Amino acid sequence: MKNYIFITFLVSSLVFIGCKNETKEATPEIKTVETTLEKDKDVAAVTGVEFEDPKIGSAYTAYINLKKALVYTDNVKASAAASNLMTAFANVGVDKELLQATQNLQDAADVEVQRKEFVSITKGVEKMIDGALTSGTIYKQYCPMAFGNTGAYWLSESKEIRNPYFGDKMLKCGRVESKIE
Repeated sequence: MKNYIFITFLVSSLVFIGCKNETKEATPEIKTVETTLEKDKDVAAVTGVEFEDPKIGSAYTAYINLKKALVYTDNVKASAAASNLMTAFANVGVDKELLQATQNLQDAADVEVQRKEFVSITKGVEKMIDGALTSGTIYKQYCPMAFGNTGAYWLSESKEIRNPYFGDKMLKCGRVESKIE
């Protein structure tokens, strides 16, 4: 009788362990964001647009890489992308305020601070690309909920919304406000 109880206990234990609910917590998908523009890649192939001045195209591509790092809420890659953007800006010759905002973003360890600096960078890049586009479309996008419902803009190579101000919290929050063609 003891053997029967022992065997029943053993079998029950094995069934319980084997049937244990293996639910895993939902983990966000981690995607690699490329933060450097390869020198041999065509800017149009990366962003879908062409500029009169290839230096502006390189700066725009570096901006897009920064935006993607913020979309994925990756402060380390955002800092690296900001470093690349600083180099691109130096080649174009932008104003000191834009360089300072980019430096502040690069130096910040907090992604929320980086996102605040990104607002100024977006304004500067928009001014830089104004009238410089020869083909393709850039989408000016807007999130009304960014920064306590004050709203903020960003530029995108796609009309698909990928919000750099909220990342995966509200990835698709926003709208296309206008097109730059």
